Amino acid sequence: MSRTALIHHPVFNEHDAGPGHPECPQRLASILAAIESGPRHDGLVSLVPEAAPEQSLLAIHSPKHVAAVKSWSEAGRPVTITADTLVSEHTFQAATHATGGALLAVDEIMAGRSDNAFCLHRPPGHHAEHEQCMGFCYLNHVAIAARHLQQQHGLDRVAIIDWDVHHGNGTQHSFDEDPSVFFFSVHEHPLYPGTGMREERGLGAGLGKTLNVPVPSGYGDSDYERVFLEELQPAIETFDPQFILISAGFDAHARDPLSSICLSEGGFERMTEIVLQLAHQHCQGRLASLLEGGYDNQATAASATAHLNTLVG
Repeated sequence: MSRTALIHHPVFNEHDAGPGHPECPQRLASILAAIESGPRHDGLVSLVPEAAPEQSLLAIHSPKHVAAVKSWSEAGRPVTITADTLVSEHTFQAATHATGGALLAVDEIMAGRSDNAFCLHRPPGHHAEHEQCMGFCYLNHVAIAARHLQQQHGLDRVAIIDWDVHHGNGTQHSFDEDPSVFFFSVHEHPLYPGTGMREERGLGAGLGKTLNVPVPSGYGDSDYERVFLEELQPAIETFDPQFILISAGFDAHARDPLSSICLSEGGFERMTEIVLQLAHQHCQGRLASLLEGGYDNQATAASATAHLNTLVG
């Protein structure tokens, strides 16, 4: 059994994305209820994060961007950034605590207090660009965690695996020219945000360190397993990471309203098994998973708990 850290903070419920928005507090409530009603794990430890320091945010985002998100949150009224991305009173606080949770997760693992971790947070982060909020995202938690691993823990090679149904454009663009971070994304195409084509393989020194696998609607468990075994696994074996981060969106589930991929919770369990095995083979099992999308509450809760149960073992 692994020692698994579950990272959560009540402030995540305070972020208001707008009336009727699919990225709502009920997402986390459903997952937490499913975890609490499921099997008890002696190896599961709940941790509460602090807000990430501004210096950590600036490893990926510009000072202008960080100041803008903070200012919009302090405006006293909702501020619409894009058609689907709104900043409200507690957005900056929730987002910085979500980033702080990602930093706490990797710190716990690097210190040997946990073997792996699952960050149960909102708002998500993988669409956030250097100076742009978009796609429900404000700060790119997984990209910031990758830089933290390099800057604070001295790692040379970090892999990011993004299985959210939407391409993680912000994460990819954060490391386009960086050979020290490998980015993998399997995502539905065509679908928002329209990036993530096969030919996007990195730039300059980072060429070959990005692997995008756009897949058509209707792909299911066996299709994703094949992608992970035939494309992700050899790429990870070549890159040989010292730490693996997962952008764990559960919106590729068959019941999710924002996609047309047909995964089951068993499919997410199988993907977790494969990535966990790769982590044990290459980086002493060091693996941290961050919640991204997932907008059918029941399906997301079932998939997230299957993922967590696999991490705990």
